[in-house]
Amino acid sequence: MTNYARRLGLFSGTMAVVGGIIGGGIFRTPATVAERLHSPSLVLVAWVIGGIVALIGAFCFGELGQRRPRAGGGYVYLRETFGPLPAFLYGWTLVLVIATGAIAAVAVTFADYTLALVGLPSTYSVPLAVAAILFHTAINYIGVRPAAITQNIFTMLKLVALAILIVVGVFAVTPTVPYRALPSLTVASPVGAIGAALVPILFTYGGWQQTNFIAEEIVEPERNLPRALVYGVAIVVTVYLLTNVAYLRVLGVDGLAANTAPAADTMRLLPAGGKIIAAGIALSTFGFLNLVILVTPRVLQAMAADGVFFRRFAVLHPAYQTPTAAIVALAVFAVALTLTGTFGQLVDYVTFGDWIFFGLCVAGLFVYRAKEHGAGSREQSAPGSVLPAPFRVPGYPVTPALFVLAAAFVVYSAIASNPTNAAIGAGLIALGIPAFLYWRSHP
Repeated sequence: MTNYARRLGLFSGTMAVVGGIIGGGIFRTPATVAERLHSPSLVLVAWVIGGIVALIGAFCFGELGQRRPRAGGGYVYLRETFGPLPAFLYGWTLVLVIATGAIAAVAVTFADYTLALVGLPSTYSVPLAVAAILFHTAINYIGVRPAAITQNIFTMLKLVALAILIVVGVFAVTPTVPYRALPSLTVASPVGAIGAALVPILFTYGGWQQTNFIAEEIVEPERNLPRALVYGVAIVVTVYLLTNVAYLRVLGVDGLAANTAPAADTMRLLPAGGKIIAAGIALSTFGFLNLVILVTPRVLQAMAADGVFFRRFAVLHPAYQTPTAAIVALAVFAVALTLTGTFGQLVDYVTFGDWIFFGLCVAGLFVYRAKEHGAGSREQSAPGSVLPAPFRVPGYPVTPALFVLAAAFVVYSAIASNPTNAAIGAGLIALGIPAFLYWRSHP
């Protein structure tokens, strides 16, 4: 595959990780978690556990990215460890439903908050959402550097907005509801409750893996990609924990559980607090939108280069060095989902599939290590040869195994909570099998 001009340094990579995780979830998910746990102590414990799982995922994808710094990320890892069909189904699900549905959903969320902020009617929501998609498509079309600058700016702005919320909640506002004491629970009860709460928490922490899609466009990816992943996830874990402390201090666990807009209510005592947090959510979703449009076309590019998608998607623009056809195709499909309004249901159907592929990617580490072990003795015995010292996951093989189990738990919980949606989602994923067979027979 033709290499891109590498334009993204460690800072831009770290901002991409942060921007890929922080979307709109931290402004909604804490209420769901509080509703399921009813204890401030358990709420914070659950977010800490979720943060540990996210950090393990960052370490695992850091090693994967160091081993294979190629455009396409998870698609490449699955192809090399489990074969072309699982890799194709991952790309199929990501590009046709998960990423495009996320683009549409986040664009509409951005539009709704922006219109409320400026006092315009909600009838303009879809046109503004489409305009946002087209704007980011144009930015990413003309190069990685403009897209990275845009991403850095909006990631910093969303961190500023969350910092204001944290300062207000922890230091500037007198708590109206005291912490409630930990209730009497059986041994099994808190474990089951935390397990139920971890599902939305892990979804909220998800997104770090997107930076691996653009590994070829990072300066010294073998060195900087693992560092960007770990630094970025560590920043997000810290911000999320402090945000939950702010929510709990101001609203109390029961108030948080009953609240549909905890960020707005936490800011309510600050002059113009509602507008500040609405602006923060708009900035957060706008920046997240840019990142998804930046990274996802690289999966299309990798699939096309393997001959299992339109060959045109693998071609780089001679001046911009971006996969412009893939970027345009992604935008067209996302706009179509936005206009038809079908994105929400589609994403609900297949979101659990994202964690199937998360788990498989990390399980691929065992395959890579086994291959490395088989070849290591031969390389070491060659005269003058020295094996490199690559980035390694701490605690291997326990830590990758824990992540795979966590991913399996999320998938199981999603299926158990809504088996109908899961069955429809599995059907949508399975539609990729005849598509794969067609492309393999008609390269």
